[in-house]
Amino acid sequence: MPISDSSPYLSTVEAASLLAVSVSTVKRWVDEGVLPANRTAGGHRKLLRAEVLALARQGDLPHGNLAVLGGSSEKDRTEDLETIAVDLWKALRDGQRDEVRAIIRSSYVSGIAVEALADEIIAPAMTKLGHDWETSRIDVWQEHRGTQLCAAALYDLKEDLEARAEKNRPVAVGGAPEGDPYFLPSLLAQYVLLDAGWEAVNLGPNTPLASLAKAVKELRPRLLWLSVTYLENREAFIEGYKDLYRVAERQGVAVAAGGQALQESLRSAIPYTSYGDGLSHLAAFARTLHPRPKRPRRGRPSRL
Repeated sequence: MPISDSSPYLSTVEAASLLAVSVSTVKRWVDEGVLPANRTAGGHRKLLRAEVLALARQGDLPHGNLAVLGGSSEKDRTEDLETIAVDLWKALRDGQRDEVRAIIRSSYVSGIAVEALADEIIAPAMTKLGHDWETSRIDVWQEHRGTQLCAAALYDLKEDLEARAEKNRPVAVGGAPEGDPYFLPSLLAQYVLLDAGWEAVNLGPNTPLASLAKAVKELRPRLLWLSVTYLENREAFIEGYKDLYRVAERQGVAVAAGGQALQESLRSAIPYTSYGDGLSHLAAFARTLHPRPKRPRRGRPSRL
């Protein structure tokens, strides 16, 4: 039976079912600090759903069918990413709000990493939607509607990602440069960083590089990301970017750049700490720069 997602907490029985271990093992993990938990007035352990799910998804704990958290079937969970991307494209094209939300949430809940959700499901779906508009299969309002539906579905996940935030986590700040109107790439970068344990401040699209430099000075992040999907003026970008990089370098801030507009000829003209063709590269770099705390030993019983 699917576990209801109306509460941010799981009982030890629900957690045991999700992780495919015994209730006594879950209680032991709570006592050992493997699983963070709160206690009710009656002394019962309540585990944060987002933390249990994240640990299981990242391979830190054994698990059964993660899809039960979202009501998805095992068949849904094992669908290949290309099929899911096609389903998402169709839902975006047709304006099916509930279907878009269900696809994105069930993908996340079933164990697909945030960066894989971004690179291998959302990006192909949005690319195909954009191609439909470019070839006059749909009107621009339909493309805009699909973009908004995708963003709305992503906003629904933010609480899950922030629920497991650690105290004193490092700050990352980023956005897209002036003239770049695309907000989804930077939003997805923010979510990847949230999942990797960062406090990610997304300044969104069309942000002047000089303003990004001011944000770096004031917020003093450890990481600056720049998502570049479209450039109006290559030479102006290079000049402004170099100024921004100097500010970041003086403050010891790592700079991660990415986006389809950063062609090889342009990348060779600018400095950066890390470059990625997709958000999987940003995720790997962020986790290297700030590894999340190691969990105590886990172990599981010989009999469930």
